Amino acid sequence: MPNKPNAPETIELSEDELRVIAGYAADCACPVLPLFERDLPSDTRPRDAVDAARVFAAGGRRTGALRQSAWAAFKASREPSLSPAAADAARAASHAAAAAYLHPKASAHQVKHILGAAAHAARAEELASAAGTESTGAAAEALARARDHAPTAVRTVLGRLPVAPPGGGPVGELVRALDAVLRT
Repeated sequence: MPNKPNAPETIELSEDELRVIAGYAADCACPVLPLFERDLPSDTRPRDAVDAARVFAAGGRRTGALRQSAWAAFKASREPSLSPAAADAARAASHAAAAAYLHPKASAHQVKHILGAAAHAARAEELASAAGTESTGAAAEALARARDHAPTAVRTVLGRLPVAPPGGGPVGELVRALDAVLRT
């Protein structure tokens, strides 16, 4: 749904939908946490963010601690000793916790909040694969898993929003690819 002059400024967004989206984002981010933990085994910030997203998804409250866990995972992604794959794994965790704060705005930017964890996880797998001997289709496989495990609420909320915006480099491309397939 492209932005139109008469398009609504807000969308419907229930707390139950937010919980499902946060749980989905946590499920997408969790498999790549070992990439981060391999580089910084004693740094729990990304795992804490995924755990906080899961608590919210299971009925917990949206608290300042949840928001802070998202910021902490983002800060962890900027540690200078990290591999690029580990940095994207931490960004996936950050997006998982931040998904609880999706806004009911009819903005293409909100699509990145819904699919950011999946896209960063796919990028982390792609980067790890390129550095190792695994198949080069790691990002495509990660996006296929994200597509196959997307709950109805994720697809429903995406359907209320404009399509993913341009830009964002390789992660933006992954967001747009996943957005397109989830809308079909």
